Amino acid sequence: MNRLRPQIAVCGPRDCTESDDRAAREVGRLLAEGGATVLCGGGTGVMAAVAAGASQAGGLVIGVRPDTERGAICDGLSAVLFTAMGEARNAILIESADAIIVIGGSWGTLSELALANRRGGVPVVSINGWRVVDANGDDVHGSRPAATPAEAVAWALAPTES
Repeated sequence: MNRLRPQIAVCGPRDCTESDDRAAREVGRLLAEGGATVLCGGGTGVMAAVAAGASQAGGLVIGVRPDTERGAICDGLSAVLFTAMGEARNAILIESADAIIVIGGSWGTLSELALANRRGGVPVVSINGWRVVDANGDDVHGSRPAATPAEAVAWALAPTES
């Protein structure tokens, strides 16, 4: 039986708020303490904050970059995949994850949220993220809102039924 560590993607904007930075650092720490491998974009903002939180707690952090710029990566990464695929790397990040945590919001983050919901079959949880509505203004339920990093991580790491 294959016993990979759970791989949790953490997505968020490269230009994030202080609140989102704090949340991402805490999510990273909690994921590392929970034995998860953290997947992120390997850049600035939420990506750098989650990498810092996880690596400072001894966690494994994989960055999935849209480019091949070795100098553009954030600190705290254990390994980097340089895809040279631009935003198409978002699909690689989402398809590689056992769960997705979205922190904050930007257009790239919305793309990742959409890909996660389109994929289905994996938990998607959001902290201060996008609220998507349909043409009638009704909520489109695609991610579970979490009030705290601990709540988000607990839900992301909860065993799912196959």
